[in-house]
Amino acid sequence: MSNLFQAPKGTYDIVPPFSTLWLAVKQALATPAMLSGYGYIETPLFEDTGLFVRGVGESTDVVSKEMYTFEDKGGRSLTLRPEGTAGVLRAILENRLDRGALPAKVWYTGPNFRYEQPQSGRYRQHTQVGVEAIGSADPALDAEVVWMAIHAQRNLLGLTQVRLLINSLGCHECRPAYRVLLTNFLDALELDEATRNRAQINPLRVLDDKRPHVQEMLVDAPLMPDHLCEACATHHEKVLSYLDALGVQYEKAPRLVRGLDYYVRTTFELIHDGLGAQSAIGGGGRYDGLIETLGGSALPGVGFGLGVDRTCLAVQAEGIELPNTNATQVFVIALGESANTIAVELVGKLRTAGISTDMSFDSRSIKAAMKGADRCGARFAIIIGDDEVAAATVVLKNLESGEQESLPIDLCTQTLLKALPAASQTPKE
Repeated sequence: MSNLFQAPKGTYDIVPPFSTLWLAVKQALATPAMLSGYGYIETPLFEDTGLFVRGVGESTDVVSKEMYTFEDKGGRSLTLRPEGTAGVLRAILENRLDRGALPAKVWYTGPNFRYEQPQSGRYRQHTQVGVEAIGSADPALDAEVVWMAIHAQRNLLGLTQVRLLINSLGCHECRPAYRVLLTNFLDALELDEATRNRAQINPLRVLDDKRPHVQEMLVDAPLMPDHLCEACATHHEKVLSYLDALGVQYEKAPRLVRGLDYYVRTTFELIHDGLGAQSAIGGGGRYDGLIETLGGSALPGVGFGLGVDRTCLAVQAEGIELPNTNATQVFVIALGESANTIAVELVGKLRTAGISTDMSFDSRSIKAAMKGADRCGARFAIIIGDDEVAAATVVLKNLESGEQESLPIDLCTQTLLKALPAASQTPKE
């Protein structure tokens, strides 16, 4: 037999039972956006390569090293999206959402692709949930975006080892003077050639270098928060005051830069202390001016991207059991050929009524079928044998209490609709 195909290096399959956690995490990360007036948007998996070169920044590792770029049959250079913001902003401009009521607020989810060295928490295909809010520079909008990110992690998923780091990177008015100060400082250091080249393109990116020996050299580096203009300082103070009003705990992180060139003013990152080296599970910030570089009007913007993959790892690291809202509630067991048609009809009625239902197949024995009911976590089993067929009844068994009763098949759906809400409040051991 020939060898089976395997998932490409740096990717993995989302299969049961892990997929239950995956879906629960995606839902939790998206919920704050849906509660905050954000509409859903979905963009292509690939875009014009120039969109990412211009939108993400040539000095970033994403553009210089990690993009999956190819030429299509028409000779066009296309790239699998390495991050979400640039494509979403392109869609906002193309569909004229920037011409309507502002701020335009959208959320999205989907995979991104980067050619990275695979390791735990770092994949060549990773999935994010993100938001973008365009058309307002109000610091209250910054606070809203930060709150959504941390609320999902701390309150909806129950993570306790998540830290929120926040910084201000200044604006296009005050950053140039700071850039000169930082460049002069870096010029005096013994940096390797690659780091020196990065410093020439964007010196702030050097502050993002995670290597210990580089961080040691940066101990006395000038920091952006100490060189903010009055407008940026006031903006940052208001953001922090709004976060205080929302009860959000945060840490000031004056060295926080993030890995993308487009951030200005508010910049934040979510760190989970149980994940080792790949501890960042999400982040974002303000990117005023980015839309203008993509051909739009000079509109402010702010957003985030939260990693579904790493958040799943964080949930597992803390041993959190998330409720399975899609779990099978009822398992129907047909004993004998005459019961099969009745069972299939009943399963259809229960599913139509909104009750999650599965059934036994292949004429299994009652013992094997009950194992199937237990394996899928059903709350109730419905048993239909020859006697039940003759009497137009079913046996309804509560798999939590062990109690069972015989009732007319016509009352089955109504009985379960009344019983399931109460039963679902008590998780099965």
